Amino acid sequence: MRKSILQEKSFQFAISGVTLYKKLTKKKEYVLSKQLLRSCTSVGANIREAQNAQSKKDFIHKLSISQKECDESIYWLELLKETHYIDNTVFMLMKNSATEILLMLKSSIITAKKNMTK
Repeated sequence: MRKSILQEKSFQFAISGVTLYKKLTKKKEYVLSKQLLRSCTSVGANIREAQNAQSKKDFIHKLSISQKECDESIYWLELLKETHYIDNTVFMLMKNSATEILLMLKSSIITAKKNMTK
């Protein structure tokens, strides 16, 4: 089965999160980076779960969880930037990626909700 663009982008986002986590733990930062790791990897995991949803309602629910996790990832990135654990370049790359995924998720949820009422 071919991966969707959303699956591919969320998987790459998770890889970026894992890579950043490894770098941060080498600098002895464990708390914020662990939160980021969890939320970054959860985005794609919930998108994957949505592909196997038991119903349209379950599909929307899984994408909604993914949306929340993506927004949470942006929060942790902002916090890491403001506390000087990551520089602006790393922050912008990951934030832009997360924002793109977030917009795609919102659009998918809206479309799925519209299709439910048909």
